[in-house]
Amino acid sequence: MPSDIEIAQLAKMQRISKVAQERLAIADEHLEPYGHYKAKVSLEYLDSLKGRKDGKLVLVTAISPTPAGEGKTTTTVGLGDALNHIGKKAVICLREPSLGPVFGVKGGAAGGGYAQVVPMEDINLHFTGDFGAIQLANNLLAAMIDNHIHHGNELGIDVRRVTWKRVLDMNDRALRDITVSLGGPANGYPRQDGFDIVVASEVMAIFCLATSLDDLKTRLGNIVIGHTREQKPVTARDLQADGAMTVLLKDALKPNLVQTLENNPAFIHGGPFANIAHGCNSVIATSAALKLADYVVTEAGFGADLGAEKFVDIKCRKSGLRPSAAVIVATVRALKYHGGQDLKTITEENVDSLAKGIVNLERHVDNVQRNYGIPCVVSINKFNTDTAAEVELLRARMSKLGVPVVLATHWGEGGKGAAELARVVVGLCEKPSTMSFVYEDSDTLWEKINKVATKIYHAGEVTADAKVRAQIAKLQQDGYGHYPICVAKTQYSFSSDAQLRGAPERHTLNIREVRLAAGAEFIVMVCGDIMTMPGLPKVPSAVKIDLVGGKVVGLF
Repeated sequence: MPSDIEIAQLAKMQRISKVAQERLAIADEHLEPYGHYKAKVSLEYLDSLKGRKDGKLVLVTAISPTPAGEGKTTTTVGLGDALNHIGKKAVICLREPSLGPVFGVKGGAAGGGYAQVVPMEDINLHFTGDFGAIQLANNLLAAMIDNHIHHGNELGIDVRRVTWKRVLDMNDRALRDITVSLGGPANGYPRQDGFDIVVASEVMAIFCLATSLDDLKTRLGNIVIGHTREQKPVTARDLQADGAMTVLLKDALKPNLVQTLENNPAFIHGGPFANIAHGCNSVIATSAALKLADYVVTEAGFGADLGAEKFVDIKCRKSGLRPSAAVIVATVRALKYHGGQDLKTITEENVDSLAKGIVNLERHVDNVQRNYGIPCVVSINKFNTDTAAEVELLRARMSKLGVPVVLATHWGEGGKGAAELARVVVGLCEKPSTMSFVYEDSDTLWEKINKVATKIYHAGEVTADAKVRAQIAKLQQDGYGHYPICVAKTQYSFSSDAQLRGAPERHTLNIREVRLAAGAEFIVMVCGDIMTMPGLPKVPSAVKIDLVGGKVVGLF
């Protein structure tokens, strides 16, 4: 079978204006084309849709990711195509890929096989420039902080308490901790600084949670960049940076419209990671899609303990969005890996390893059904090496939880390979349900992290040193206690130890750092050794990516 990029390059794409007109009834005058196959949709047009009834929202999430692969984005695309295949009007909403994993580990993030969004190369690379705009807005604020200090520091910013970091959309461990403004008085006051990756920037979170340009500007102005010696917070608005930052983002805030291989519409907009940020595409894109289609399929990053929890406790809490159903994606081989089987043998039948590994899936199902209150189905990306005994065990274990299991083949067959999944999802959407949060706004910050840790991760305790506890207490005292929390933690385990597979119990969750995101309106709790500026692996995907005969190769 051809590679993902070869399939994408052979796609018979339609002009995006045709997709918009025929599938969504969006006229040309409301589109801002970026070439023939991608476009932004005007915010003024989206405002005109506010009186329309919303369609049904479907969340795609997954088990804890493994090197064996699960296929969450592929399932999101395949399910969207499948819903259209069975006669429903459906749109998918995805995050934009970051160049960090594209050139680092993944090599691409636009689905796979015959369940992809296109133009694949554009989406995985510069796309419409949104990440560049977010990077510039973030770094403009950083430059204005140091410039203000250099020219007299009228606001009295304590250079030891500047918390705003610069960002880059690339994995680069050398930039995690640096010293800036060296070289003498003309270059400012030296201080310790560092870079995060763009997807961890608070500007990215604000971008994805903002509901309008006015809301965007207000949130940008509320960013706390540091404190004075008297512990008074200093904001982007105090530095008069919010206006210029909004100007840099005004075009980026318009959602991007592209298509699947089957010429169905797809919004791809925003892209925070779920292990270090809130892991959801933009509220603007999701809200727009719900006005334009009967079914909207969206994904949240990584497993249901990370992306889905933040989708519920941050995105839904802030926006009023409510999913009608959830799809939990897994593969038999990944579950066997969670059961302790070696990667080299996961294609061999091993019912014992599968039985042990299913506990990971069961934990995620329990969280989605009981803690989030969302009806769900388990979608298994089928491989030829899956055996009848393994599939039967999986069905039996899920039946005890009252959850259907569907074997899907959209990777090889496109939408028709997920038709059964689409029909099950439609049925789930008709069932009454009430989404629930893991914690209440009125809970203290310490209570919130304890509820997420114990109810979702099954931790035995939450720990933090005296300095971190004091920071949390100070944030509570300063009036930020009603904010939701955003846990930065490894995606590979329910614990903060990436090596603990399956469904570990009674582990310890240690909070090593706390960050205020006053513009995004949440508190980041950094746990374990998770890094907000990742590094490249020993052999990065970048070494395989090339331009040969005018064609991009090696993206996936």
